Amino acid sequence: MQTPSKHARSRLASMSLCLLTAAAPSMAQVAPGDAAGSNPIIHDRFTADPAPLVVGDTLYLYVGHDEAQRDEMFNMREWLVYSTKDMRTWTSHAPIMNVKDFKWAKADAWASQTIEKNGKFYFYAAVEHDASHPGKAIAVAVSDQPTGPFVDARGSALVTNQMTPKGTHSWEDIDPTVFTDDDGTTWLAWGNRQCYIAKLKPNMIELDGPIQEITPPHFEEGPWLHKRGQLYYLTYASLDRSTQRDEHISYSTAPAITGPWTYRGLLTGSGKYSFTIHPGIVQFKDNWYLFLHNASLSIGDLNGAIGRRAVTAEHLQYNADGSMKPVVQTSAGVSLPPPAQ
Repeated sequence: MQTPSKHARSRLASMSLCLLTAAAPSMAQVAPGDAAGSNPIIHDRFTADPAPLVVGDTLYLYVGHDEAQRDEMFNMREWLVYSTKDMRTWTSHAPIMNVKDFKWAKADAWASQTIEKNGKFYFYAAVEHDASHPGKAIAVAVSDQPTGPFVDARGSALVTNQMTPKGTHSWEDIDPTVFTDDDGTTWLAWGNRQCYIAKLKPNMIELDGPIQEITPPHFEEGPWLHKRGQLYYLTYASLDRSTQRDEHISYSTAPAITGPWTYRGLLTGSGKYSFTIHPGIVQFKDNWYLFLHNASLSIGDLNGAIGRRAVTAEHLQYNADGSMKPVVQTSAGVSLPPPAQ
């Protein structure tokens, strides 16, 4: 293993602090809720980095599987998918992939997103590349069904650390988000500390043009692209290192996917007991939802921690000018109706 860089040591120190302070009060506000539709939405496994996809009358939710034991920081080897038709009851499906399914990758089944195009489902995920291309990388797999099985679509990484040489550390190429615009063009964005965007070729497994940097204020990781009306949204995990201990959610908007992006401020506070947070946004049956994660779940003798997170869901609403209304994280989640407009 390579000696961690200064940036790596700083981030590992922040993560270690989170482990030591996991029992401390959180900035997230919590309200009681019932079982169905309340938070966390999955109770029998630790899940993280939620990525929703709507197919017909069903919402599929792709998540990473946190398996850290005791004082482990991250132990993620597979990706899971759940489905719902009502946002209250969730069906668990078989794991869709293991990091070992990418023969060129050696570890870390980190954040992912799946998108449908041309009758197929394309799955983009962050992994640790083997020694041939050291650092984090983005993989792409394909399936005929949203629940898999998925198979490596390239036999190699779509993005490697060597393709973004201006970055400050070896794990900048993580957390892919994919978005298809109205003209049929699909875009990939990703990053940690730096946020990148690139167009995909119609085959969905090659970049089509240069990688551009679009880093918004306080960008940390976990970008998510979506569009509502004529406005494009870039939502992400943010960290103002001068005032914040844990990641929050911020967002920017633009008149085009290529920008210019305007910072719109915070969408949420931090996740309960969690250093990390990760947004996923979707419209489903006429309502908008924001998926996140925190570290509030306990299973057996394992409490929530940086490597044991839990996915949550909240209602998402917009103002008349297109800005998103701030979201208060609750334990009630979507078991309660959305607030009155």
